[in-house]
Amino acid sequence: MIRFTPLVLVLAALLFCSQKATAQIEIGVKVSPSINSTRTIAKDQYNFKNKGADAGFGMGIIADYFFGANYAFSSGLIYNGKGGEVAYDYTIPTAGGTGTTQMKGSDDISLQYLEIPVSLKLFTNEVAPDTRLYFQAGGSLNTMLAAKVNDKKVDSEGDKFTKRFNTFEVGAVLGAGAEWALGESTKLFGGLSYHRGLTDVDDDHYSGIFNDNKVELKSSSFALDFGIKF
Repeated sequence: MIRFTPLVLVLAALLFCSQKATAQIEIGVKVSPSINSTRTIAKDQYNFKNKGADAGFGMGIIADYFFGANYAFSSGLIYNGKGGEVAYDYTIPTAGGTGTTQMKGSDDISLQYLEIPVSLKLFTNEVAPDTRLYFQAGGSLNTMLAAKVNDKKVDSEGDKFTKRFNTFEVGAVLGAGAEWALGESTKLFGGLSYHRGLTDVDDDHYSGIFNDNKVELKSSSFALDFGIKF
């Protein structure tokens, strides 16, 4: 995360300059504690299942570009953590068909991403003094920064777990919340968002265990979003 700090600062500077150039852009920061899980897609015979959720945390810079009083294109640069525990338990015949072998295991997966959300925000008129509601829908383009499995960064052979997962992920984002104006340009906001991974995060590791290329892992998370815009 630290090595990306200069990139975050450069983006912040560019967005700040853009804000000076046009009053239609609102820049801010947000934090997003979340509950994350991993969806498993596989044949029932593998008993490959999501076994538990993990707590996560996200933070970063956001930018809302208004092309109307109640409509904004929203993007930013967000550091986010995802993951969850998965497990499998299945039986396969041994060579020659003389017996069976029990295949059983579980992994607590923790992935860290740098995300670029791309979404549309729709704002209501004021529902109370200086208060508006918003609804958000769109997607995100995510790049994996780090990975842990069972709280370890490398496997028993010394290879980094980042090799086990795909570098890029595409996700969908839905959200809703409220925004409160504190002054001419300062606003607080809070809301709830759902993030659903659309692409497989597994780079053939689990499909290799099952010898089945239709095995997939996809992420899901619910997040509380809190922030301030300037």
